[in-house]
Amino acid sequence: MQIQDLPYPDPGVPDARSGPRFLWWLFRNQLGGQVRSLAWGLVHFLSVSALPFCVGYAVQAVVDRSGTRLALAGGLLALACAGNAIGDTFLHRAAITNWITAAARVQQLLARKAATLGSALTRRVAAGEVVAVSTGDVEKIGWFVEAVSRFTAAALTILFVCVGLVVYQPSLGVVVAVGLPVLALAVLPLLPRATRRADFQREKAGRATELASDTVAGLRVLRGIGGEELFLDRYRSASQEVRHAAVRSARMWSLISAIQVLLPGLLLIAVVWHGVGLAREGRISVGELVTVYSSVMVMTYPLRHFEEIAMAYSFSRPSARRAARVLSLRRATSEDGSQAGTAPKGDLYDPATGLLAPTGRFTAVVCGDPDAAGRLAERLGGHPSSTEEEPSVLLGGVPLDELPLSAARTAVLVQDKDPVLLSGTLRELLDVPASGDVDAREALTAAQCEDVLAALVQGSLGAEDPLDARITERGRSLSGGQRQRLALARSLFTDPEVLVLDEPTSAVDSHTEARVAEGVRELRAGRTTVVFTSSPLLLDRADRVVLVHEGEVVAVGVHRDLVHKEPRYRAVVTRETEPEPEEPHDLQELEELEEIEETA
Repeated sequence: MQIQDLPYPDPGVPDARSGPRFLWWLFRNQLGGQVRSLAWGLVHFLSVSALPFCVGYAVQAVVDRSGTRLALAGGLLALACAGNAIGDTFLHRAAITNWITAAARVQQLLARKAATLGSALTRRVAAGEVVAVSTGDVEKIGWFVEAVSRFTAAALTILFVCVGLVVYQPSLGVVVAVGLPVLALAVLPLLPRATRRADFQREKAGRATELASDTVAGLRVLRGIGGEELFLDRYRSASQEVRHAAVRSARMWSLISAIQVLLPGLLLIAVVWHGVGLAREGRISVGELVTVYSSVMVMTYPLRHFEEIAMAYSFSRPSARRAARVLSLRRATSEDGSQAGTAPKGDLYDPATGLLAPTGRFTAVVCGDPDAAGRLAERLGGHPSSTEEEPSVLLGGVPLDELPLSAARTAVLVQDKDPVLLSGTLRELLDVPASGDVDAREALTAAQCEDVLAALVQGSLGAEDPLDARITERGRSLSGGQRQRLALARSLFTDPEVLVLDEPTSAVDSHTEARVAEGVRELRAGRTTVVFTSSPLLLDRADRVVLVHEGEVVAVGVHRDLVHKEPRYRAVVTRETEPEPEEPHDLQELEELEEIEETA
């Protein structure tokens, strides 16, 4: 896989049982790139390692006054330099390719999982954690995956050099062969502590990201209640914790780096001290001493990859664990969108609550608990929570959980109470899978978006067609009611067999709400529509109204009848409260009440 071939046609099915298993799965799925990186890494590192031998051979040729051997040393030196340059160039290309392709695979997997779970994802995993996994964690995972092949090339090079030095000059080669592995393994006792500190830093950074994401998402509400300073103080505190954790982690890594510099220096001193003694005794030549000394100096370069792989693993392990946690989430409905399946038609029925939405009818659902209403709306769309054990919702007698994901989503569309508008033009916003029976203009008109279109055109310079007007990120330039109506228009344009709307007009004024109710009723004639609401304007236009109380249907009828006959329905819709009995204000009143009770 090359960068120009991205995205992957199919990123595969990941092994998300744990972070290390996920990293190993990523490594196995790009073996071709890893082999190329390993091969070019060996060319690069072995060319670098050959330089000391060429230099030592040239020095000895000068000492022996041999022009032929000097010329040969020069040719070998040029060949090693060429191999170094070519190997380094293509190693960098292969490493970057492995990094980007691994990161792209993880991003595709996360995007597919987000599309599969829908709004259920942020109920199971915090939105900030999803953002952290999709951005910084993806880079760290890609870093470790590509660093493995470079580390392997460096380790093999050190092994070859140690064997070569022992064969070339046993007296000094043994010292180097013993010293280099000690240098490579000297930092191992420090790695567990460094890894724990890195994990702690990642955890603190993830919490700070979650807090920032939640604060930005609710900024308008915070400003309305004057809570900006409170959340700002919380974020300051969280960011300071991240800073302290990063400093502690950096201290440990700086200690590891210092050891990686100190120990090679001590090895060089030992080699020079021992080599000078051997040279004075005539047991080795000057060229051999220069070769061994230069080899030790050059070996500090591949040795740095031992520190890098340790750092890459310690930073990527918590990132891989978080990614595996997200990718391990499952939806009860089959996740294989490629399966063949036709969306059934018929009544929508929830066995858990007894809620029935007849086909082709406009059904309104009243639920006193907004959170319970949201969960029920998601259930109707085939998105039960991971802890639920209730039977699946039935569509035309067929359980939604048994349908392929594509068929389930074609059949039932759920618009939650806080729909998201992505940045782009209005035409791009409406570029969604649709039946083709509803025109975009009809959907916008039914949702009463005339003033929204005018505001978008006014805010977009040079946009004559309202569909070409640009929408800012999450529609922040629009009011809450305008965003709601645009989202409603998008849902109406999709024209699914069953449309479930959760409080679609909660931020709209009463006059506009009445027109929206009439527009939705007319446009959805003959289609199944379920609206969760407590608005009398919507309830009055519904074909049937269902009251859900404490998780089960307790009343069914039309709005005007239920208001008069059902006290629980009236309490939710009209916001009425039962009058509280007056408390006795003093001891005398209490005694009089007791006497009356005794007489009775």
